[in-house]
Order: sequence, then structure tokens, then C-alpha cells
Amino acid sequence: MSLQKQVMEKMKLAMKSKDKVALESLRAIKSALLLAQTETGSGSEISEDAEISLIQKLVKQRKDSAAIFIEQGREDLAAPELEQVAVIEQFLPPQLSEEDVEEHVVAVIAQVGASGMKDMGKVMGLVSKKLAGQTDGKTISTIVKRNLV
Repeated sequence: MSLQKQVMEKMKLAMKSKDKVALESLRAIKSALLLAQTETGSGSEISEDAEISLIQKLVKQRKDSAAIFIEQGREDLAAPELEQVAVIEQFLPPQLSEEDVEEHVVAVIAQVGASGMKDMGKVMGLVSKKLAGQTDGKTISTIVKRNLV
């Protein structure tokens, strides 16, 4: 089942159960999907990789907003953002632990023969492509830096 169909099914359930947070989150996903489809101009379905990237972007936006609200002492505004993150993350593949990401990073470093920070771009590109949707870029970057120093 495509992501758009999954979102529509969950929206129906959220409407029936009057779950405002879930409904708002699902509408954000639907809106982002429709926007991505019209940007490509094809009007057809977008690729699965593009869908995952889009969902990751939505999660990151909400986490960043929540962090800013918490920093400013506005936990009342941060809570709904974090609740939306929980709803949106349902559509991502299972996330890898830092240890699993580190295993992949070490393997790529050995494969490429990276020796220092000058090779970070090569390593980041390969690892990011390999682990698309399973972890975020910030985690990958931190682990790559730690292993290349």
C-alpha cells in the first residue's frame, strides 16, 4: 500500500476517534506529499526514497521546533510538536541504533580507505545512501567525525 493510501486510512481513523494531534500530523504528511507530487509536475506517485526523505524532513522540523520551544521555556508548545513526531515516525522504517550505524560507518571507511577528515564527504555520501530512512544525517555525521579523527 502506498504511503498516501496509508495516510488516508489513518486519517479516517483519526477523524472517527477525534484525535486532533494525529489528524493534524496526518494532514501535514498528506499536504507535503501533494506538494511533492505537484513539484515534479508528473502528478503521479513519488518514489519511496522521496517519501522517506519527506517524512524525515517533517520529523526534523517538529523536533527542531520542540527544541526551540523547550529552550525558551515553553513546554506547553513543545508537547504537541513531540506528539506529532510520534505520529509521523510511524511511517518511517525502523530506526537503527547508534551501534548499528557505527558498524556501517566503519565498514564504509574500510571500503573506501578513508584516512582523515578530508574523506568525510565520500564516507557521508555512501553511508547516507546506504542508510536512507533508517537514521538521520546528524547521527551519521557525528559518528563519521568520531571515526575519522
